[in-house]
Amino acid sequence: MNTAIPKEEIQRRITGLQTRLAAGNLDAAILNHSVDVYYFAGTRQNSVLWIPQKGSPILLARKSFSRAQTESSIADIRPFPSSSELPAVLGQDVKKVGMTFDVLPVQYLSFYQKIFPDHEFSDISAMNRELRSVKSAWELAQMRLGGETLSGIFRQIPGFLKPGMREIDLAAEIEYRLRKAGIGGCFRMRGFNQEINGIALSGKNAAVPGCFDGPVTGQGIWTAAPYGPSTDLISESLPVIVDYGGFFNGYYVDMTRIFSFGPLDPELDHAFRLSLHIQQWITEHLVPGKTCEEIFFGARQLAIDAGLADNFMGPPGVQSKFVGHGVGLELDEAPVLAPKFREPLKVGNTIAVEPKFLFPGKGAVGIENTFAVMQDGYEKLTVLPDDIIYL
Repeated sequence: MNTAIPKEEIQRRITGLQTRLAAGNLDAAILNHSVDVYYFAGTRQNSVLWIPQKGSPILLARKSFSRAQTESSIADIRPFPSSSELPAVLGQDVKKVGMTFDVLPVQYLSFYQKIFPDHEFSDISAMNRELRSVKSAWELAQMRLGGETLSGIFRQIPGFLKPGMREIDLAAEIEYRLRKAGIGGCFRMRGFNQEINGIALSGKNAAVPGCFDGPVTGQGIWTAAPYGPSTDLISESLPVIVDYGGFFNGYYVDMTRIFSFGPLDPELDHAFRLSLHIQQWITEHLVPGKTCEEIFFGARQLAIDAGLADNFMGPPGVQSKFVGHGVGLELDEAPVLAPKFREPLKVGNTIAVEPKFLFPGKGAVGIENTFAVMQDGYEKLTVLPDDIIYL
């Protein structure tokens, strides 16, 4: 399978950024973050990408230069020069330069400020996130394959999920199969200090508060990594929540399903049915022109009307302030179904919708699927039935 980003796809992205640079009165952009370099250059090698407002980009590769040459369709690829040579490579006539400050270390910014003391550096994080939030037909194809494969792995879970097994053993079996299927691997997060692995949790461990900016964190094994599955045993009487991302050719989809060895506690069953109702309401509003904020408030109102607002999107008092998040090359992309996100949805946005309810001492229930916003509605990319899977 040819996994390379097509040359015309790369050119479309570069042109899109150049148009935005011109609108922002910026002369060029310097991209240092590996995922941003990959998006615009098609290689994940340790490189810096220079994109002028007009003209052709230059890819400066540190390691591996030979692989960058093989992988990228950028015409001008050079070894990263010494700091004294860098001004000559990038040119002195450029004065206003954009950078993604949301991920750029201060040390890197100081480096460029020292080399280019007369340049003005501006933040293009929002510009970059907005451009990346709209997926092309090629990107959607990668995500469809990821969604189909991830759904296939979830279908296998009833064959090996047993009462009395440890949460970590369930997670290990899922991750083994994900890797064998070619969609496992790292979970890329853009947010500072945000990291997570897959979630396979039973009962009360699914409803403990935690550091991760999401509704379900898990107990984890160590305080050094306080998230995800623990060594606790899975009980027959409590719900099991499985939340994993499918990582296919660089792109993520995100999905959650609930497994149970018998009927759920009536309160949890009611909350699960409400999560399906909220998901349905949200998908009916995943149309171009709707704002993320109004969708969030509408979903929250449904939880309020049902008397479960305190359990919506987190344990009482520590709830996440969103009900869906963009996915793509990273797990936390734009758009976000949250307050203050007032930009209208666009065709090509891909959003993981995850209405969930958490009950301390009992567990968590809910649903998560990844959807693409289409011209006439939505497309579900995680193609598995939403019902509780009884074992």
